[in-house]
Amino acid sequence: MDSNRLHILSQTPSLANHFISELRDVTVQKDSLRFRRNLERLGEIMAYKISETLAYSEQTIQTPLARTQQTLLQEFPVLATVLRAGLPFHQGFLNYFDHATSAFVGAYRVEGGRKLSVHLDYMATPHLEGKILILVDPMLATGKSLVLTYKDMLLYGTPKRIIIAAIIASPEGVTHVQEQIPEAELWLGALDEHLNDHAYIVPGLGDAGDLAFGEKNEKVQ
Repeated sequence: MDSNRLHILSQTPSLANHFISELRDVTVQKDSLRFRRNLERLGEIMAYKISETLAYSEQTIQTPLARTQQTLLQEFPVLATVLRAGLPFHQGFLNYFDHATSAFVGAYRVEGGRKLSVHLDYMATPHLEGKILILVDPMLATGKSLVLTYKDMLLYGTPKRIIIAAIIASPEGVTHVQEQIPEAELWLGALDEHLNDHAYIVPGLGDAGDLAFGEKNEKVQ
């Protein structure tokens, strides 16, 4: 793993660890409202940490009493997420990067153990050429969906900087993303132990989409 482009919040003790712990806890998971709020809060924390790495400039503003110089963000990023689990996490980023534009991608995985495949069936995105792109998804398991999503998004322009943010990741997923998108910076809440035979992260937290919005039904044939 390229540690220079890998940032893990849980390596530094903070309140982020409390929110990650609640996301994992099977008792707390029964409260879907709290689960969604914890995804959102972690998005806010990660947005703030990432904001420290962006470019700023001195600008003049007028208060009721005088003009004053303030250090303000030069450019807001494009925030992209994969439906549906990414929505609360994305909202946390949007709460802080409140002038950002957004992109949404519909992707789903076809189960098949470690050989699962990923399909994209929807994409709505602004122009990306020369922009800062932050691609957010709570779970980075195999990394296949994120890589496929990013490569399809390149049809809308090449970003000058690509940041991938996830709350829980597997070593296998991180390696895959770093091999396929070497220019990407990875920001993680926690890096877990491994993927199981069904390509789920261990210890992980389960299915983030189901926990946030309710279980999916299989299509009736």
